[in-house]
Amino acid sequence: MKVFAAQIGEGQKGKDGEPSVGPVYRNLLSKDDFPPPDVNMRTTWDIIKVSAEKYSGNKMLGRREIIDGKLGPYVWKTYKEVYTEVLHIGSALRAAGAEPGSCVGIYGANCIQWIIAMQACSAHSIICVPLYDTLGQGAVNFILEHAEIGIVFVQDKKVKELLKSDYASSGRLKTIVCFTSVTKEDQSNISQIGIKNYSWNEFLQMGKEKPVDIVPPQADSICTIMYTSGTSGDPKGVILTHESITMTIRGLDLFMELFEDKMTTDDVYLSFLPLAHILDRMIEEYFFRKGASVGYYHGDLNALTEDLMELKPTFFAGVPRVFERVHEGVVKALDELRPLRRKVFNHLYKHKLNYLNLGYKHREASPLADLLAFRKVKAKLGGRIRLITSGGAPLSSEVEEFLRVTSCAFVTQGYGLTESCGLSTVTYPDEISMAGTVGIPQPYTELRLEEVAEMGYDPLGNPPRGEICLRGKPIFSRYHKNPELTNEVIKDGWFHTGDIGEILPNGAVKVIDRKKNIFKLSQGEYVAVEYLEKVYSFTPILEDIWVYGNSFKSTLVAVVVPHEANTMKWAKSNGHKGSFRELCSSDQLRDHVLLELKSTAERNKLKGFENIKGVILEPLPFDVERDFMTATMKKKRNQLLNHYKAKIDELYQSLTTKKH
Repeated sequence: MKVFAAQIGEGQKGKDGEPSVGPVYRNLLSKDDFPPPDVNMRTTWDIIKVSAEKYSGNKMLGRREIIDGKLGPYVWKTYKEVYTEVLHIGSALRAAGAEPGSCVGIYGANCIQWIIAMQACSAHSIICVPLYDTLGQGAVNFILEHAEIGIVFVQDKKVKELLKSDYASSGRLKTIVCFTSVTKEDQSNISQIGIKNYSWNEFLQMGKEKPVDIVPPQADSICTIMYTSGTSGDPKGVILTHESITMTIRGLDLFMELFEDKMTTDDVYLSFLPLAHILDRMIEEYFFRKGASVGYYHGDLNALTEDLMELKPTFFAGVPRVFERVHEGVVKALDELRPLRRKVFNHLYKHKLNYLNLGYKHREASPLADLLAFRKVKAKLGGRIRLITSGGAPLSSEVEEFLRVTSCAFVTQGYGLTESCGLSTVTYPDEISMAGTVGIPQPYTELRLEEVAEMGYDPLGNPPRGEICLRGKPIFSRYHKNPELTNEVIKDGWFHTGDIGEILPNGAVKVIDRKKNIFKLSQGEYVAVEYLEKVYSFTPILEDIWVYGNSFKSTLVAVVVPHEANTMKWAKSNGHKGSFRELCSSDQLRDHVLLELKSTAERNKLKGFENIKGVILEPLPFDVERDFMTATMKKKRNQLLNHYKAKIDELYQSLTTKKH
């Protein structure tokens, strides 16, 4: 059996009330010692500066041009053009009063101006603070106040929301720079508050007229304060230094060099995951390091396919939901095929999967199957994809297998948090034995498991399981203005992630649970709701599920968003009429959902107390707009409880009445 990670030392049994800890795991590249850093890449400013010299004429940043009101082709700025603009915007920032070490906000969707503003901050040792494009008004106000932001770069359509904040009207926000230009109405409102405002071109011109020498950062300078939305309470400001980011990029560099397919300056990435999140930021930094190209989506996620077809990227990164939709689309198309063609597809799928499992690389497993069936799946992603990466949450084994078989591309899955620069572990691109895992530690990160006794997770058991703890240069330094929370998660130099992992015999890590979302039912049994939601999510009639219980109740209930297409199919075959919303109010559908949940529980051998005893059907999805999900698509359980509390109380009351 191949082993992909190096075990350093042995674990230790807990004593004096301290938890047991497992052995430390490292990347094989770091078995004896960590590789030396790149002396020419100590800060993120070094990345852009070196690449502007090395790849000056290469396409760097692209956007869709609007021609006669319609989306046209991508137009590009070269590395040299971007670098020149960065210097001008940096000078303008200093002229507007920004000093090294101060915080500047960026608020809006991914675009060329976003990156130029970010790089201009780096040039002058200014701290870049993204304001989440998908966070509510309260959070934006909190970040402005918490980071003491004086200048904000803002997308034109976000100006109104920015001005609504108490912080803006208090006079502490001094300057707004619009990605394009401010409307007359917004200009009037800005003037009344007393904030200076500039269009992008005006600010650029100011920088040209008032040049200022750059003040490059040091490795230990703060690069960004990236706020994570969290599932409850105010956002946490994660402080990342330049060293944390560059060591992550260096580690990725070394890791990717292990493989036959090298990244080149011809590679192209479609940026649509929010730049305010760590995953997209790190991918773009890596592309800039390589002198490759980044094209931005035109702003409508529902029409992402249009951008894919126009840009034809070679690299595609997404969160599991993106890939689940690709999978669902193909499955739906298969259902509509004639039986013979469907049979041929399924035969080719099994044939290629069999060869992948035998150890063949994806290109060699079945070129014939790729040609006859799977090139159409590849075409849906633009036709040139070489590498697919999933992050943000674990990808289901079913969808990962599907991508490995049908995408005609390398597939990797990673694990990380904002606090670890987004890339703590990563799978080998063409290694089927790593399917279902999040891979092994990146070269500059160490990983170990820590006991969680109340959940029965033992890092010295078989298999070893426990809370994933991380250590190394990529780990954040602290939470901004929150030493209590910092001390809570960083103990003895180890960052405690709150995620539960399992180490497989080959050294790969599997994320199996979450530590925090556990509670006791009234009979004393511990319930891990995220694990249950994952199990129940495979019920075909479900689109989404939120499981609820508390220590005063002995049973679990759930709010279920039914899968619309499957619900309508069920209704038709069972003679039920009405719209989707009307069906969600029917006792018949509710009873059917409960039966399906029971069937899933039995199939997965769940314990009796883990069964769902009552459901509320919700036709609307849990989404960010209703503040039920974080920007990284994690459930905001407190918000869900506040919204559904009355219905949950009624449901528990009806269950009690039934017993009697």
